[in-house]
Amino acid sequence: MTRSVRSQTRPGLLTRLVPSRLRSVWRDALSLLLALGDRRTPASARLVAALALLYTVSPIDLLPDSIPFVGYGDDLLIVPALLAFAARSLPGEVLALSRFRADQFAARRRWLVPAIVGGMVLLSLGLAYLLVRGIGSALS
Repeated sequence: MTRSVRSQTRPGLLTRLVPSRLRSVWRDALSLLLALGDRRTPASARLVAALALLYTVSPIDLLPDSIPFVGYGDDLLIVPALLAFAARSLPGEVLALSRFRADQFAARRRWLVPAIVGGMVLLSLGLAYLLVRGIGSALS
């Protein structure tokens, strides 16, 4: 019996690697994505979620994504703000149901958020390397 209590109190990989605010943003984003399939979701929430997705994949940003580490800064501020705005316009029942479904999904896919964060870090490091290598070869 003590073994099950210990496993419940020991933090998982996701809890250790990802700050709680980022986990809540991920949960709200996933909840909003799941809520988009509900007919009770207002058109304004669908539009704002589509704008957030478009901003994320668009090459036009306030800060270009090609700048290592800093380039994703605007994405990390603007996209969660848009998603939070869209989530506020959801009816309470839809938000509660989608959060429940998002928690179920997250429980089955604990590796997903650390993999996304790790991929972003590796991509940024790769871009930084290419940038430094390109500047070095231009100076030679």
